[in-house]
Amino acid sequence: MSVDQYKKEVGMMNLEQLIETREYIPHTRFPIPEKELLQRFEQLYTGAVNDVLREFCYLNQALPGHILPLREYNTIAGFAFTVKSAPNVMIRGEMDFRSQMMDDMQEDSFVLWDTSHDEKATLWGGVMSATAKAKKVKAACIDGGIRDTRQILEAEFPVFYKYRISNGSLGRCLITHYQIPILIGDVLIRPGDVVLGDIDGVLVVPRDIAYEILLRAEEIKENEKIIFGWVKEGQTIQQIKEKGGYF
Repeated sequence: MSVDQYKKEVGMMNLEQLIETREYIPHTRFPIPEKELLQRFEQLYTGAVNDVLREFCYLNQALPGHILPLREYNTIAGFAFTVKSAPNVMIRGEMDFRSQMMDDMQEDSFVLWDTSHDEKATLWGGVMSATAKAKKVKAACIDGGIRDTRQILEAEFPVFYKYRISNGSLGRCLITHYQIPILIGDVLIRPGDVVLGDIDGVLVVPRDIAYEILLRAEEIKENEKIIFGWVKEGQTIQQIKEKGGYF
């Protein structure tokens, strides 16, 4: 084997490993039905689940704080449906691609949209909300702009967003991919990950560990009930600490 052939083969092996690591899409099956998993996550809240993720050494799972809920939602849980777009003057083919993307959204999806830091367009509005709700999509999180806010509110479809502006997307941005791994802030999101949204923002739970995270978060919820009971009884901080309580 020549040196050039060796370099080529080594380079290909390294690239394949990188591709596998970066583009991996989980297909983990849970020991309980998917709907039950989501329903149980919805009995929790992002803060408790985030604390468990920290126990598992996952420290970058909360989406950036600039992403806010349109309303003060109780916990919503769904499976990540990822979308990638970018600023672009091109229009041709956009509507067909967008229509196909909407067709592919499944019940219990939680849309997560990486806009490539777009600051001029809206990627979600009233018609998108109505369509998603009809398909039983759980929610949408847009790291960018939304519009038709009154229509979204009337549809009672949960949306998390960065800003509001009346600019439409056509001629300003282009959807390039969907159902691929994306990065929002420091959070790597893969299709099928479990996504939680509530009044404190959006949190991503990697699918491969979602069931373990759920069980531990449910334990913490029960522990907190006990601690709140001690506080209500008037026990001192020291007494609570000695019993294993935390604040």
